[in-house]
Amino acid sequence: QVQLVESGGGLVQVGGSLRLSCAASGRTFRTYVMGWFRQAPGKGREFVATITWNGGRYADSVKGRFTISRDNAKNTVYLQMNSLKPEDTAVYYCATGREATMSGSGMDYWGKGTLVTVSS
Repeated sequence: QVQLVESGGGLVQVGGSLRLSCAASGRTFRTYVMGWFRQAPGKGREFVATITWNGGRYADSVKGRFTISRDNAKNTVYLQMNSLKPEDTAVYYCATGREATMSGSGMDYWGKGTLVTVSS
C-alpha cells in the first residue's frame, strides 16, 4: 500500500522560508514521478512542481522561489519555499504517479496535505 506523509507546513511571515517534506512508502520510489500541488481556500487544486529523473518542473508562479528535490535513498521528496507571499497560502499536497502532468491526472496517490499560511 502506497502512503505519502507530508510535514513541514506552518505559519510564516511574508518573505520567509519553509521546507516541506513528503515521506513515501509502498513502491519503488525512484521510478515514479513525485510532485507537489496546492489548494488555496475557495480555489481549485493548482500545480506547483514535479520532479523526474530528468529534473524539476515548476509553475510560473513559484519559479525562482521554490525548489523541488528528492532523496531516493530516503524515499523522500522536498519542497524548499523561499520568498513566500500571501498568495502561497494553501494546503500543499504531495503526490506520486507515472506522468508529470500539470493537472495532476498523472498522479495516482496523494497525501493528506500540510497547511502553509503566509502572513503579511
